Amino acid sequence: MFEKLEIMERRFCELSERLSDPGVISDNKLYAQLMKEYKSLDPIIEKFRDYKRAKASFDEAKELLDAGGLDRDFRDMAQEEYDTSREAMEKAEEELKVLLLPKDPNDDKNVIIEIRGGAGGEEASLFANSLYRMYTMYAEAHGWKQEVLTANPTELGGFKEISFSIEGDGAYSRLKYESGVHRVQRVPETESQGRIHTSTVTVAVLVEADEVELEIDPTDLKIDYFRASGAGGQHINKTESAVRITYLPTNVVVECQDERSQHKNKDKAMKILRSRIYEAMQEEQDAKIASERKMQVGTGDRSERIRTYNYPQGRLTDHRIGLTLYRLEDVLNGNLDEVFDALATADQAAKLANQEA
Repeated sequence: MFEKLEIMERRFCELSERLSDPGVISDNKLYAQLMKEYKSLDPIIEKFRDYKRAKASFDEAKELLDAGGLDRDFRDMAQEEYDTSREAMEKAEEELKVLLLPKDPNDDKNVIIEIRGGAGGEEASLFANSLYRMYTMYAEAHGWKQEVLTANPTELGGFKEISFSIEGDGAYSRLKYESGVHRVQRVPETESQGRIHTSTVTVAVLVEADEVELEIDPTDLKIDYFRASGAGGQHINKTESAVRITYLPTNVVVECQDERSQHKNKDKAMKILRSRIYEAMQEEQDAKIASERKMQVGTGDRSERIRTYNYPQGRLTDHRIGLTLYRLEDVLNGNLDEVFDALATADQAAKLANQEA
């Protein structure tokens, strides 16, 4: 590990020099590329230097203690320095192991979240809206941009399904653990006898794939235009503004009818389609190497029940890591960082265990 870190530090110093070169500064593309690499190395090198400082203090204290002949006060000082430095070294080493774990290449990307009501009828649709509100409030608190791509609302204010994008630095790294079945236990407003109902909602978090990453052959697409249905007034129902795109190789179908413009609906549908195709490709890749990188914290199985939201007890439970919080309202208002931090920590621990096995 330390040989690898020495090489990384040399590269870090080289990057630092190159980023001061006027020739590099004038080349926007090269400068951005080198700056990205520099920023990715920065926390690792900073921690490595913390380790080296601690080790130098440890070695010096050890040398003094091994030499002997010290008076009591000086020996006590040397012993304290020895113990403190050793503790700092061990801490820095553990943190370096985490920092050196292979980074998910998608972590810095934007996401598309698809929420669908499952078992529970209208109550599931209403909870789909609650989850949509939760994620968009979280995005807003982090200064991220969100946009609804397609939605199928219900008369009572829920969603049978809704797809929306979230754009912001590290969006996927925070939201990637949300794919799966979310279960809600509460008394519906329509329940006259006060009985608790259990409903489910399915969430899928997709990486937003751009055209450069994923080139789609236009001949693989079947595009249909039709009149939008549902709310939207006379104009949206009288023109063929709605778009349905079928990706013929896999028969993936995406519809979008939320915009008045046919062109805008097509753009939104293509955004969702690219992300679904990209996800399918990733799942195929992951399946090939599943035995090597099996994780304890799931990031994609849509049939896995991952979380329960119990309203009567004000309780949220994440079943994958055994996390229970008694501040449900706070979480549903978008305060999700404690949940996401716990999931990321569990994922890192699983990766470390797999690496050491």
